Amino acid sequence: MAKDFARSFYLSGPWKRTRKAYYKYRLGMCERCYEAGEIVHHKIWLTPQNINDPKIALDWKNLELLCLDCHNKEHKTKPNERYRFDEKGRLLPPG
Repeated sequence: MAKDFARSFYLSGPWKRTRKAYYKYRLGMCERCYEAGEIVHHKIWLTPQNINDPKIALDWKNLELLCLDCHNKEHKTKPNERYRFDEKGRLLPPG
């Protein structure tokens, strides 16, 4: 689930635009397994110290489109424990 410090970032216009453009660029396919991608993942995870650094938070070099399964493997979480985004980039609760 999105950490408290990151919630406003994930709801921001710059992130929504970046996420949408990156998703289209990757043709909606997971970069690891080539299934349908759902989550634009930060390779260098966001922290309170780096979330305001556009080279970390918004740079495409730090992004990777993943399906839910690959994203959960990356974070070692169980399915449906993390927040998700719908096709318009709106934040959805876990479930």
